[in-house]
Amino acid sequence: MSRALPKYNKRRVVMIGGASAVVLSAAVIAGSALAGETHNNAQNATTKAAANTITCPDVASKLPAVPASAKAEVDRNLALLNTQIAEANKRLADTVGQGGPNFVQNAILGPLKDKRVSTIDRIAISIGRTAAKPQGLDALAPCALGTGGAAAGGAGAATTAPSAPAAAQTGGAATAAGTITCPDVASKLPAVPASAKAEVDRNLALLNTQIAEANKRLADTVGQGGPNFVQNAILGPLKDKRVSTIDRIAISIGRTAAKPTGLNALAACTLNK
Repeated sequence: MSRALPKYNKRRVVMIGGASAVVLSAAVIAGSALAGETHNNAQNATTKAAANTITCPDVASKLPAVPASAKAEVDRNLALLNTQIAEANKRLADTVGQGGPNFVQNAILGPLKDKRVSTIDRIAISIGRTAAKPQGLDALAPCALGTGGAAAGGAGAATTAPSAPAAAQTGGAATAAGTITCPDVASKLPAVPASAKAEVDRNLALLNTQIAEANKRLADTVGQGGPNFVQNAILGPLKDKRVSTIDRIAISIGRTAAKPTGLNALAACTLNK
């Protein structure tokens, strides 16, 4: 009996050691699988996010011959178009999962189109000063979200994003009762030369149109987005439009008289609840 005991103990040690090895191996396998899955999920998420980029029609290739006198201004505005696209793509990456299904259109693509319209208009006006003004360039302003193979994934992410908190939704509803008001530009202008009057009047009318469109959009988007939706999707883009329009007014006056300065301080508008 005493001689059999060591052999028994030895078998027990072997069995325990084997069982421990099995448990340890299972833990390692499970850990490796979990790590691999986490890595793959992260990689897939990164791939999906990276696949979503904003692409816009090329403007430079659609321009006629640019007069030498306009080249510097045209080049500057073509560079600005590229900057606008880069900024929009950065914002697209920074706001993943924000807002509702229309967030990208309302807060990124729509404002980008507005900026491009103003920039393209400046290009056409610059060329038109000493040559035939190019027509139809505004058709190049809208951009699209190129998702590669992840179109469904991008749409799904937007659709299934968590809804805004109750406080934010209440805030959105409250803004529907408000209106957007902007500083008056006409009353701050110096005497307008006769040669500039038609263009100035046209741009003053455009400022009023922009405010009316912003107020309509305010009413049409009640409850959309988060607490910063009105600022990001309506007031911010409106300011950008007004800056461009006010610049055109100042440039027009400045061709035959002293160019007014400081008018851009009138570009920002506010929401009156």
